[in-house]
Amino acid sequence: MEFMERKCVYVWHIYGLCMSWLFIPSVYVAINICLLVRTMARQASEFAPENFISTMPDNVVTNILDRLPLQVAVRTGILSKHWRFKWTMLSQLSIDEEFFKYLILEKGVNNFGEIISKLIFHLNGTITKCFLFLYEMDVEDINRWISILSKKKVIDLAIKNWSKTQVDLSTHLFSCLELKHLKLHKCIFNPPSRFHGFPNLLSLELRMVQFGISDFGEFFTRCLLLEILNVDHSVSKGNIKLDEIAKLKNLKVLSLSLCDLDTQTIISSHNIFELVGFLSKLQELGLDFQDYKLADGALMEFPTAFPRLKALKLSGIDLGNGIMLSCAFEMIRHFPNLQTLDLEITAIQRNADPIPEVDYHHTSGLRSVVFRSFEGSESEVSLINYILACSPFLKEIAIHPRVDLEHTKQMMFARKLLKLPRASPLAEIDFYHF
Repeated sequence: MEFMERKCVYVWHIYGLCMSWLFIPSVYVAINICLLVRTMARQASEFAPENFISTMPDNVVTNILDRLPLQVAVRTGILSKHWRFKWTMLSQLSIDEEFFKYLILEKGVNNFGEIISKLIFHLNGTITKCFLFLYEMDVEDINRWISILSKKKVIDLAIKNWSKTQVDLSTHLFSCLELKHLKLHKCIFNPPSRFHGFPNLLSLELRMVQFGISDFGEFFTRCLLLEILNVDHSVSKGNIKLDEIAKLKNLKVLSLSLCDLDTQTIISSHNIFELVGFLSKLQELGLDFQDYKLADGALMEFPTAFPRLKALKLSGIDLGNGIMLSCAFEMIRHFPNLQTLDLEITAIQRNADPIPEVDYHHTSGLRSVVFRSFEGSESEVSLINYILACSPFLKEIAIHPRVDLEHTKQMMFARKLLKLPRASPLAEIDFYHF
């Protein structure tokens, strides 16, 4: 009975240590878990005929190991003979910066490719989640890892390339048909012509990814279950067409750099609203206007709107440009259930366009608004005035001015904004870094 009571206490201790991983530096939690496991093994032998640690269910062991840094999980093999190969039960693999630092500083090794290949090869079962940090790695080693992972039925894969050049990914990647989440950074992505898409893919994030000879749009339209698409400054031969994105009927989150769109298509506000109209499940939209000139185009009247869209982020937007400023006004107007708005503003030219006329009779559901790189121009003030006047549920507008904005100008615009009328009695304007 005494042993069973202690057994329950120890299980709760391990659970508590694993949860404390979120708040306490990992090395301390790892040391405590190892010490606790040893204590349990010693005391279990005193009260029971068999070692409780040796009989823990595999799913419990895997759950513990998955919460440890990779190097600590592997070192649990020194606890006992029974634990020598327990680390091979890992279902989540994170080969990150800390792991490379460990190999270099503590082990004094630099043959990363061979070590990581052996490590991945010895893992048993499905790898539910894998993160690979690449820094000046040999391409053959990288492709060997992907080849091994493709046989482990990896579900969540993220590759972050910190090298100077892009990495040409092996075609073995396209054998990972169980993938549900895929993130690629600074890679060359070239699906073979016979590839029919990832049938289970839910999220796709491509940053600084160069597409190969295949048609980019045709690729992701084959991923019929896709709910999250994030394309940031990637290059493809055919470029991205809005009508191809419109086919992704399950899309809930879309983040897109407009400079990645098809160069033969002239994009206006009308095209953006038309796209959102096709994506009936869309809840979050992010558009990067950097290095892109929005075309002028008559905005047709749309139906009451797009009820599901809750969050909007506009990056690299020039509010001194009358077309872009009108686009921002129209988005707030046509997205009545919008709750969060995040604007990252580019430097506004001195010869800014005239501020367009705005209809103040529409209400917005905005709760939170963030202005980044604010410089206090009249166009910015007019947009803030519109938001304050038409948002009865607004709680906060957070303003982060440009670092080079003079203190006197900051104070002048702060006083001007504080005098603006507000539809919401709870609305506050918070200035940061003044």
